[in-house]
Amino acid sequence: MPQLSLRTNLENPNHHLWNNNGTWFIHYVVHPTPITKERVRKSLGTKSLDEARARRDAILTCQAGAAEFHTLQLAA
Repeated sequence: MPQLSLRTNLENPNHHLWNNNGTWFIHYVVHPTPITKERVRKSLGTKSLDEARARRDAILTCQAGAAEFHTLQLAA
């Protein structure tokens, strides 16, 4: 089963987001096998930061439910 590995910086509410010419994208890493990784980058289809954050949270919640989930909280 794929493993989703997230690093979260609680002081950065835009973690996993980047703005590309006005459109927000999400990026994260999935480990399909213990020795491989796949970088996922997807357009969130919005220019609104608030909407991008909501869509990111929905995507990561859905991905976490479909994969074994491990989170590493990074101290600031």
